[in-house]
Amino acid sequence: MKTSIEPIADLSRLCIHSITNKPWSIELMAEKYARAGVSGITIWREALADRDPAQIRRRFQQHGISIVSLCRGGFFASADHEVRQRAIQDNLLAIDMAVTLETDLIVLVCGADPVQSLEKSRMQIMIGLETILPHAETYGIRLAVEPLHPMYADVRSAINTLRQANDLVETIGSPLVGVAVDVYHLWWDPDLEDQIHRCGELDALFAFHLSDWKTPTTDLLNDRGLMGEGCIPLRTIRGWVEETGFTGHHEIEIFSNHYWQMNQDEYLNRIISAYRENC
Repeated sequence: MKTSIEPIADLSRLCIHSITNKPWSIELMAEKYARAGVSGITIWREALADRDPAQIRRRFQQHGISIVSLCRGGFFASADHEVRQRAIQDNLLAIDMAVTLETDLIVLVCGADPVQSLEKSRMQIMIGLETILPHAETYGIRLAVEPLHPMYADVRSAINTLRQANDLVETIGSPLVGVAVDVYHLWWDPDLEDQIHRCGELDALFAFHLSDWKTPTTDLLNDRGLMGEGCIPLRTIRGWVEETGFTGHHEIEIFSNHYWQMNQDEYLNRIISAYRENC
């Protein structure tokens, strides 16, 4: 039976990535999100620079906001062995940081290197995941592979379709390795519905990220739209996600030079309105 998708009545599943309100400090986000009724945050590691993660965790706990995940780990692929080893160490540190933040999920942007084949990069990604997995298992930290749009296949990720991510998850075969579905990266994929359902069958749908694709886009990285500003069929994709039994947060992740320049209080209000009306 198809899930009936209605407008969102409350904010109990709303999570915002710290990168979305980049001009604000992480401390200010705790205050502003709590006041607006936002229930969760995904913290980008850059927002924790020169901070004590334990102190930040306590601040969000005091405001009643869940730390949904830590972003980001990954970047396992490189033709340079030393670079790959540094990435492993960085991911082990990310797991330790997630433990301190008391979140059980890390989002992975898996990496690529244009001087080698995508197939070789994908093999290095699998090896990297298998290498850090025992440390993740020690603490029960889940690892969400996020497939990125093919325009990022040169240096950001050799995992570009949900099928590739699901294949990787199935090959590794750990309940702690799953997928983050980001509509910005995947909306175009003709196999998306089937592969989202496959995520459900694998019990591997760990995260669901929302934004929109503006037309024309002025920047392939930093011109994401608010939900409803672009061409992504958000409610349709949300319906497929809900059909898997997914009950996690709806995570707003918007990179936008335009929105970073505007008043962030006004922007937050627009995020909440767009979430209610268009997702």
